Amino acid sequence: MDAPGTTEAGVLVPLYQAKGDLHAVFTKRRDDLRRHAGEISFPGGSQDFPDEDLRVTALREAEEEIGLRREEVELVGALPPTGTFVTGYRIHPFVGMIRSGHAWTLQPDEVDEVLELSLRALVEGHQNKRLLRRGVPIKTPTYTVGENFVWGATARIVQELLERLRPVL
Repeated sequence: MDAPGTTEAGVLVPLYQAKGDLHAVFTKRRDDLRRHAGEISFPGGSQDFPDEDLRVTALREAEEEIGLRREEVELVGALPPTGTFVTGYRIHPFVGMIRSGHAWTLQPDEVDEVLELSLRALVEGHQNKRLLRRGVPIKTPTYTVGENFVWGATARIVQELLERLRPVL
């Protein structure tokens, strides 16, 4: 499977079961960052070196960004790569099951907060919208849960995840 983008990145899609519902763990990035400021994303980032296994990248970045130790994650699958149009990343999402009730340790230089959103709430908050970003109009799935607005590559990953999990939601 291929996607646009020239910089390889791995993200972890942490899921856990609580109160009869699956939840996904997201990060809200700091508002003062140069790239993707204030956006909601999955923990992850680019490879440390060109041949780094992207699963290792995703697990390492989740540990660095939110304190989720890799031994606490059971990788259960992967979703198709997703490209970013403005920044040129090819994002490889890996789905991992974790226990509920984590005490998160945020990387203060990058992460403003951790969001734990139920998949049911994401389904209910879905809309397709046309957004204008950096002067470029884009049509993207979006997910609104309370004050949280998920769009762009993260929303496309969520859309793929929800499509795969539709039979159990």
